[in-house]
Amino acid sequence: MSMSQSLVTNRKSFLLQIMPVMLCFFVMGFVDLVGTASNYVQKDLGLSDSQANLFPSLVFFWFLIFSVPIGMLMNKIGRKKTVLISLIVTALSLFVPVLGDSYAVMLVSFSLLGIGNAIMQTSLNPLVTNLISGDKLASTLTFGQFVKAIASFLAPVIASWGATTVFPTFGLGWRALFVVYAIISLLSISLLAATPIDEDNPDKASGLGECLRLLGRPFIFLCFLGIMCHVGIDVGTNTTAPKIIMERLGLPLEEAGFATGIYFIFRTLGCFLGAFLLRAMSPKRFFAISVFMMLGGMVILFVCSNLIPLYIGIGLIGFGNSNIFSVVFSQALVYTPDERNEVSGLMIMGLFGGTVFPLAMGYAADAVGQAGAVAVMTAGVIYLLYYTLKIRKI
Repeated sequence: MSMSQSLVTNRKSFLLQIMPVMLCFFVMGFVDLVGTASNYVQKDLGLSDSQANLFPSLVFFWFLIFSVPIGMLMNKIGRKKTVLISLIVTALSLFVPVLGDSYAVMLVSFSLLGIGNAIMQTSLNPLVTNLISGDKLASTLTFGQFVKAIASFLAPVIASWGATTVFPTFGLGWRALFVVYAIISLLSISLLAATPIDEDNPDKASGLGECLRLLGRPFIFLCFLGIMCHVGIDVGTNTTAPKIIMERLGLPLEEAGFATGIYFIFRTLGCFLGAFLLRAMSPKRFFAISVFMMLGGMVILFVCSNLIPLYIGIGLIGFGNSNIFSVVFSQALVYTPDERNEVSGLMIMGLFGGTVFPLAMGYAADAVGQAGAVAVMTAGVIYLLYYTLKIRKI
């Protein structure tokens, strides 16, 4: 075989390996349907904001429980098998709502969705390192986040289609979203299971105690809180943006749900531009600009009652929040180069912020309207503004 033929064969083999992995990133994005789904469940069951916000809180609660144990499991059974487990749990979570839309059924569904996503977040990125290394790794992971964002963006579109279309959805209505994503999950399981991937030797497993001890270091604790605020704002905006438009403009959920799509469009755009902008300016300056964009977006959500300004505010928050995780995560890793496994597990545990913020926002919204929910998110933005002062030069 000539060298050119060998290169073509290797490229074809690589594409056959990376495509199923990218489809897994798409499935990872299914977790973001929780904001859209919780709004529809709230409407169907007549729930209060605090009751409805229990759903996204429940999803992200499992990151607190599973992130470190899954890291230890991954060292025993391998990364690919761990990702396959996450896909199976995710598929199961998406089939559960077909049984009904009662409060209990949806709690079970969102719990399984959170568990599956916690397993996937912990194992999928390390799996990519078995296919890509060196300077191409960051760009590949960025592309994976772009693929994930497509699933996030499509969720409110598909739910709205299911709720309003004349095409038969077998009585499922907006819950047709779950069926569509469940079928894609099954396809992802089949493709990844059939894809041979050579894995590295297992890393050293980290215990829960090793991770938690790192919180005693002030800068690591600040980073942990930064991750919590980032995820809280992300889930909070995803959930609350349509409610603000419904409250102030009186639009039905099927139309107001597009606000979630606006958020994810700008978050996706921010991910792409951030990969280039972070090479041209310091992380501290870039982070500061991002946080001020979010702060401006929150002010708009406080004071405006017209559709276009509200969309602008939501877009600013999406764009500003798109690269917060990567900056905070890299800061934590550079600060502790000899304990990256432990820090990685701890930062993934910080996704627990997706539990804390929606709960607080739900109670605030019940008390004073959606402005209360925006106030809770604004507190997270103000913390990130403080964190900007602590960012170190890499």
